[in-house]
Amino acid sequence: MEVAFIDLENSDLFVDCIYKGGSAPNISSEPFHLLIPRCENSGGFRKKLREDGSGKYAYVVLYTSMEELEWPDYLDEETGIFRYYGDNRTPGRALTDTKKKGNQILEDTFNLLNSGSGYEDIPPFFVFKKTGNGRDIQFLGLAAPGNPKLSHDRDLVAFWRTMGDRRFQNYEAYFTILDTKEEPVSRKWIEALIYDHENSLELAPKAWKKFIKYGRNGIDALQAPKIIKIPSKKDQLPDDKEGKKCLEIIREHYKDNPYGFEACAMDLLMKMDPNYTGFNLTRPWRDGGRDAIGYYTISNGGKVNAPLKIDCALEAKCYGEDNSVGVRHMSRLISRIRYRQFGVLITTSYVHDQAYREVKEDGHPILIVTASDIAAILRRNSITSQNINEWLDNIDKKYR
Repeated sequence: MEVAFIDLENSDLFVDCIYKGGSAPNISSEPFHLLIPRCENSGGFRKKLREDGSGKYAYVVLYTSMEELEWPDYLDEETGIFRYYGDNRTPGRALTDTKKKGNQILEDTFNLLNSGSGYEDIPPFFVFKKTGNGRDIQFLGLAAPGNPKLSHDRDLVAFWRTMGDRRFQNYEAYFTILDTKEEPVSRKWIEALIYDHENSLELAPKAWKKFIKYGRNGIDALQAPKIIKIPSKKDQLPDDKEGKKCLEIIREHYKDNPYGFEACAMDLLMKMDPNYTGFNLTRPWRDGGRDAIGYYTISNGGKVNAPLKIDCALEAKCYGEDNSVGVRHMSRLISRIRYRQFGVLITTSYVHDQAYREVKEDGHPILIVTASDIAAILRRNSITSQNINEWLDNIDKKYR
């Protein structure tokens, strides 16, 4: 669904709808000021205060490209959890001393959420992302701060970063895209948030009303489980320049030592999910390669009961993008999975559709991680083409 630039002033907000930018080569082509009443035209945080003199927020727009390598905003469409980084992204300022006051907005909002009262003063967050096509934007949904699955001390975290030799802090915040069903975010509601906030809740989507009433426990996430299908070669390879460049650097690094990639694969797996632990390389097989064996740990976080550890076998293949993992290689991993164990295949390439189909249709307990997944793992861990060689050298030293 798309809405033309000339129709923006009369449009409501629909999940995943694309709102077209104008053709003029200046700020007047920005769609926000037409689409959302009184919205600012710049920045990742675009707030509007109520017109009642209270100084409280009417609404906040969160705008992201999802492509900043150092600050990897991310929407998990299966759970509805949205990770967004604050706006203190360079040294020299205090955590909340930013031009757009984005970190102050986060701090105020999550303080209200975790206070157990005052939910009516929490502003709705409208999440948009760039489409990469001119000034067009896509609406990802209406978001509430926090998530029922995240504890109070995990939904807003201040962490340290270093740029050059200077340290600074920024926020990592977690929101939930609400399941508004067939209800759009109406323009009338947005206007009421600004000019008649006391009565605005009457015009809000039911999902927002439930959140305001129950807080964190009233969050109904927009969950979109993936339809199981056999991904194409294109799906399994990165489609962005930075991702492709990182994969090429990895392949080049292990060009003369392809089995050295097994240690890299272990590190990638643990960066993907820290619950993967205790991985060790086994003795070389006749083909020169080695498996890695480790655990997936499930813990209640307490000190008394021991965590559950599930055996995991890892197979790693450092291939060029035109060299697929076929049936023979997949069968090798399947044959080595023991009872009550699962397998992980990590490749810098892709899995041939026949091998992928056999895994899915026969129900083999194998997690497949291909080149596009590796690019995403690197992005989430702030590993770029600028620092990836340092990361690879550290892995070589660690497992040599």
